[in-house]
Amino acid sequence: MAGALNEELVRRVYAALQAVSCPLVEGLDLKEADSMLELLCVPSQHRTNILAWICSSVNPNFGSSKATSVRSSDPDVLAKEMAVLGQELMLCRADDLDLIREGDASFHRQLQFLDQLLTLVPGCKKSAGPRMDAEMLLNELYAAENLPHLSQMLKPTLDPWPAHIKAVRKGIKPASKTSQEEATDVAALLQMTQSALEQLQSECEFLNSEAQSCDTFSPSSLRVAACDLQQLMATFSHVFETDLRAYCSRDPPSFSTETDIFQRVHQLLLAFITELEMLKALSEASVSMNEDVNQLQTRPCYQSGGEKLTLQNQLEELTRRVRSFFSLLHS
Repeated sequence: MAGALNEELVRRVYAALQAVSCPLVEGLDLKEADSMLELLCVPSQHRTNILAWICSSVNPNFGSSKATSVRSSDPDVLAKEMAVLGQELMLCRADDLDLIREGDASFHRQLQFLDQLLTLVPGCKKSAGPRMDAEMLLNELYAAENLPHLSQMLKPTLDPWPAHIKAVRKGIKPASKTSQEEATDVAALLQMTQSALEQLQSECEFLNSEAQSCDTFSPSSLRVAACDLQQLMATFSHVFETDLRAYCSRDPPSFSTETDIFQRVHQLLLAFITELEMLKALSEASVSMNEDVNQLQTRPCYQSGGEKLTLQNQLEELTRRVRSFFSLLHS
């Protein structure tokens, strides 16, 4: 009934329930994985009570709600509230009632939900699993090889000077005159650097208060940060498994190796450039024609007497002659 993967997972969930002293599994001497799977995945009142106890352990307000009497009389209300809590913890959606009540979800998915929910119960220590809990993170922080880095982080200092400069700072006299001159220059540079560092320290508010710095990097703060990191890692693992893995495992989009589209784009660009050149030539021809017309309108001609006549004057003279001719005809 239980596969190899489910068997390992169901034993881990059952062991976690015993480790946190769940009263609903006390006295149950289950050895077979199938019995554990039936207890944790087959819909029953006992399974619902176990889920309710886990939710109450994660969120104490869950068990002390005024709607406790309503829950006991209406199982649907209890299932919906547990689903809402799972959504707030980013472990499921509010409509994932199949994880809690209906039993339509696969055994592996139900066990994953219980496993992730149990990691949030205070005092729960997982014996195995892909995620790192807060205790493991703290053990890494307090390991012997990391203690110097931890001390530096708790009480940060700035000591960038090489050994020969430290000797000058401690007042060791140099051997030669050249070394003495170099030492004088280095001492002046050190003094300027120290003044700059003191001014910088006065501008940094978080370095002014030693107590505030200790509170910021206290072991309790590190423990809280490690717990938050563990929850974030668990949440990301759940989101990756449920939503992102399918997208990350997809094949990358394939592009066509055909060159027709590039040739068509090139031809269209050439046609566009030709039209622009034609418009430019048309504009230049229009400007040239406009200039020629203006010159014709203003260009003078000369009569036999040397008088200048413009085109407009010539038209007026021609009109006058035509009128005189017509008047002679009528007479």
